[in-house]
Amino acid sequence: MIVALIAACEIGFWVLLAAGLAFRYVLRMPRTGLALLLCEPLLEVVLLVATAVDLRNGADPNWTHGLAALYIGYTVGHGHRTVTWLDGHAAHRFGGAPPPPKPPRYGTARARHEGKVWTGTLIGAAVATGLLQLAIWYVDDPARVTSLESWRFTAWRAAGIHGLIALSYWVWPRKAPAGETGVAAEQEREGVRR
Repeated sequence: MIVALIAACEIGFWVLLAAGLAFRYVLRMPRTGLALLLCEPLLEVVLLVATAVDLRNGADPNWTHGLAALYIGYTVGHGHRTVTWLDGHAAHRFGGAPPPPKPPRYGTARARHEGKVWTGTLIGAAVATGLLQLAIWYVDDPARVTSLESWRFTAWRAAGIHGLIALSYWVWPRKAPAGETGVAAEQEREGVRR
């Protein structure tokens, strides 16, 4: 049941996002579009409540409950950035706004960008860990919660791998090709302004 609910929440996320952007920019109803976009967090609340009810009804904690916590954590950590990115593209495509800035490609500006993205992963891992710990306390049976405990490790392993990737942009910054030095300098300035 939890896996189906996670899939439904993911589908619901994209449906609400598409509907919100369509109302904002295609149908020229920005308040309705904003209301639909603000409904996005309700999907995570539904998933959280359903997971708690499933555990309360005696379900053995398993990988589905851990996956639900990671999904909620990922949405908290990266959902806003995803919605903002897509909103910028929709505003450009349908609303006449200038194109959204692309992430920097070179140097410290790129490293700074990757660090910000990694911060979202850290937030997601922290939220998932908190939810998993609450579930462990809620079940209150050490013999039944080993699967939930292993998902905490999974969340931090993913954050660690992403952190190493982000760190690699600082240690080995990508340099602009010879013909793109002017573009790289402009990107560097843009990265400093953000």
